[in-house]
Amino acid sequence: MKRRVQYITLAMATVFSFGAFAQNGGETGEVETNNLGIDKLEEVVVTALGISREKKTVGYAVQEVAGDEVTRAKADNFMASLSGKIAGVNVTQSGTMGGSANVVIRGYKSLTGNNQALFVVDGIPISNQITNTGNQKTGRGGYDYGNAAMDINPEDIAKVTVLKGAAATALYGSRASNGVILITTKKGTKRDGLGVSITYGSMRGSIDPNTYVKYQKEFGAGYGPYYGPDTLNGYFTDAKIVAYDVDGDGILDPTIPTTEDASFGLRFDPNYDVYTWESLYPELATYNQAQPHAAPDTDGSDFFEESVTTNKSVSIDGGSDMGSFRVGMTQYDTKGIAPGSEMQRNNFSFNGSLNASDKLTVTTTANFIQQAAKGRNGTGYDSKNPNQSFRQWWNVGVDVDKLKQYYEQTGKNITWNPYGYGAGSSSTSPIYFDNAYFSAYENYQNDSRNRLIGNVAATYEINDWLSVLARASVDTYSEMQEERVAVTSVDLSRYGRKNRSFTESNLDLVLTANKQLTDDISFNGNLGANSRRTSVDYISAATNGGLVVPGVYALSNSASTPDAPYESAYTVGVDGFFARASVGYKNFLYVDLTGRQDKSSTLPAANNTYFYPSATLSLIFSELIDVDAISFGKLRFNTAQVGSDAPAQALLNSYNMGTAFGSTSLASAPSTDNNANLLPEVTNSTEVGVEMMFFNNRVGLDVSLYDQTSSNQIMPTKVSSSTGSIYKYVNAGVINNKGIELSLSATPVRTDDFEWNMNLNWTKNTNMVESLYGDLESLQLASVQGGITIEARPGQAYGNIYGVANVYDDAGRRVVYDMPGSYGGVRYLRGDKDVIGNINPDWMAGLNNSFRFGNFTASALLDMRMGGNFFSLDTYYGFGTGIYDITAGTNDLGNSVRDLAADGGGVKVTDVAYWDGATVDADGNPSGFVPGDYYADMHYYANAFGWARAPKDLHVYDASYLKLREVSLSYSVPSDMIASYGIQGLDIGLSGRNLAILWKNAPYTDPEAGLSAGNIQGYQSGAWPAVRQIGWNVNIKF
Repeated sequence: MKRRVQYITLAMATVFSFGAFAQNGGETGEVETNNLGIDKLEEVVVTALGISREKKTVGYAVQEVAGDEVTRAKADNFMASLSGKIAGVNVTQSGTMGGSANVVIRGYKSLTGNNQALFVVDGIPISNQITNTGNQKTGRGGYDYGNAAMDINPEDIAKVTVLKGAAATALYGSRASNGVILITTKKGTKRDGLGVSITYGSMRGSIDPNTYVKYQKEFGAGYGPYYGPDTLNGYFTDAKIVAYDVDGDGILDPTIPTTEDASFGLRFDPNYDVYTWESLYPELATYNQAQPHAAPDTDGSDFFEESVTTNKSVSIDGGSDMGSFRVGMTQYDTKGIAPGSEMQRNNFSFNGSLNASDKLTVTTTANFIQQAAKGRNGTGYDSKNPNQSFRQWWNVGVDVDKLKQYYEQTGKNITWNPYGYGAGSSSTSPIYFDNAYFSAYENYQNDSRNRLIGNVAATYEINDWLSVLARASVDTYSEMQEERVAVTSVDLSRYGRKNRSFTESNLDLVLTANKQLTDDISFNGNLGANSRRTSVDYISAATNGGLVVPGVYALSNSASTPDAPYESAYTVGVDGFFARASVGYKNFLYVDLTGRQDKSSTLPAANNTYFYPSATLSLIFSELIDVDAISFGKLRFNTAQVGSDAPAQALLNSYNMGTAFGSTSLASAPSTDNNANLLPEVTNSTEVGVEMMFFNNRVGLDVSLYDQTSSNQIMPTKVSSSTGSIYKYVNAGVINNKGIELSLSATPVRTDDFEWNMNLNWTKNTNMVESLYGDLESLQLASVQGGITIEARPGQAYGNIYGVANVYDDAGRRVVYDMPGSYGGVRYLRGDKDVIGNINPDWMAGLNNSFRFGNFTASALLDMRMGGNFFSLDTYYGFGTGIYDITAGTNDLGNSVRDLAADGGGVKVTDVAYWDGATVDADGNPSGFVPGDYYADMHYYANAFGWARAPKDLHVYDASYLKLREVSLSYSVPSDMIASYGIQGLDIGLSGRNLAILWKNAPYTDPEAGLSAGNIQGYQSGAWPAVRQIGWNVNIKF
């Protein structure tokens, strides 16, 4: 670990040393200056409400990512392309095809509400809704349908601007307490004729084997020595095989237990013939045939296929003194790593401006998106997620290729896990698990979404210092989701459908003043109003009692009368007025004041109007001093208050209408009692920072320190059951986030033929729950399988993971003891439920190196996360089912770990402390521990390491990693080689994404893998493997 930290430190030191070297001339050769210092000082950034300002005047942290950095190594969800590139932004990815990305800026601020950033495209606030079910988010199954913001087309992005602190986002009012991600799309340019750009590319991916199970290949199906005789037909079985007369000749035959989803069975021996699950199916040539008991060549990892993503994009733009336009179309096609999984997205965009007169400019943008997916990846503990079986409950004697072969041959659910011999007519019915290929192709889902994002704006220049902007924008979409379970599946056959529509409209009126009041004093300000309306309609329905006709997926095919559909509809309105005033003095001192007052329909009339102020100060001290090495220096300070209103339908109770009983209508009370006296949540923030550029802008430094406290949290708290509800919305709870952000940039070398640029981002955020509601000691954020809860408790960090912990001695060693009984042996001593981890990283970093040499450009991005934890249900169960490599093999004594420890077998547990089972201290607690190394049995499911006996913290892992996130290489064909063909530019590129996890502590998985975006992190169940992608891209311009 020290070595990894030293690498980052070394990189930082390199930046400064090369900067100093550059001051003395750098590499030999002609150095390009190109007035870089002037360009940097006059850099313009987009701020709240789309207001463009000189970056030097801004009193808060702003960071930008260029559009080509987003498309350099394309991802299914463009938000994943921001990972490691922006200080203070924590991006985690679920790892499923089209899955969601969790984007949290400066830590979790709301205990139970939304912590995702607000996305704004060309001044249009857009929905980033996540429609995954509650079960999906807690690992109990379902599909990850992704974020709504993933509809944004990366090919249309000109730049991404991140507004992090409350002062930066205060003008957006109650919806921007979690930060804002501003997206500016590409526009047309003034030119002779039309500009045409065509892009075509493809990415191919395969799973990273370092993020998947390493299977043992020594022992077959079973849970241990429980089945039959020790010998069968002269073969020693150690009671790990079922004896059954398969062919009816009166002689017992050796059969592998098909009902068992574990691998503590008979040792593989290709010279011993046995009857397996393949012998049960009359449709197969192997029916009633014995086969050698040999380990197969394939395993769960062979289920996954090569992923392929192609993108085809064309854009046309042009412009003149009258205006400009750009129109584009992009098609993304994705085939996932799971059989039968595919997704397509079509983006159509238009961006135009018209100079109607010398004073009036009209602009419009429109984006139409069509997205459709089929066979999304099942997640969590669910039969539709193949990883639940492959990672947790599996017979390593199964040849995965045969599962595929038998499904393709019969179209039936030929499973390795049927009830088996002696079960009569149910002998071939699945007991726990379907054939993974049958499930992929028959138990599939599909979804679609059609969306329109657009605005029309008119700017009128009243005079040379005063203008007015009127803008109307809309984000509207409708989506449909269908889910199926086929007849003969292990789960009851089913069809379900959900339809959802969303519309948000915004009307803005903004008056802008920009005037030099005197030679020394400048003024820039805005006065405006915003009116927002958001409407959502939702309906879902499903069959009941199974399907009548197999393969017909319709509500009318329900075996029983379907339950009444669930329906919901609401409209939220927020009206706001805002003002901003910025005064500059002699180009070195700038003071900003902002204020916004909102009125929200989700709050009671007495509390529905609230005010959010901010103040910032920028001091450009480089204007006051003359130091050759300092090109630019600015100190900034800001303080602000922002917040968020209540969720929709949190004031008054609404009742759920159920299926009528005869002619009597039925309704049920909601589980959460609403509150007509709610107040808005409030976040108070203070930030100080420094921005500096050195050596003619060859080295840059940006540091921010922030302290933000969120109070009046709107959260559900448990109430007495006598109220008729389980929870009630209340205002309570305080959470604090403190942190530091560091951005370093450097150009160590710049000549005519070669340039090297480095960018380092580093972030550390610490949060603390200061209080909850009344004397409430714990707020449970999630309760997940395995006896794990994720909680918020006063005086502790948000997102602590709780579970039954090991007992430790004073030196921090795990305590073991000898559990009595015939199936006893060395076990870890379990204590009380306690903190066993936390979902938040200690710090994050990203290091990007880019190079230009001649017509070649190259870049590489390292993405690092240090600290944080997750609980793995996969190893929790998988170590108890004997499928992982550590459950077999030989120990340091040269004996099989499946032999009894008393006979020299077992797994060696090191650096532990032994308790004799009797010695206790004065308080009755175990004591008298003896440090040492011991051997624990591993011959059946109730071993020391699996779910039956292990403490929960044995399966809590460090979420740290160092990833080679992106690599790219491109070549620009010289213009003199292509100009005669009418080609203005031709770029050919290679790229790779998630190519390697260079370092991690967590075995068998990607530490970043999760279930979904949202507040429930730090948990893995049926995790999907990381996918390494390599691709190519061609762009041609006419």
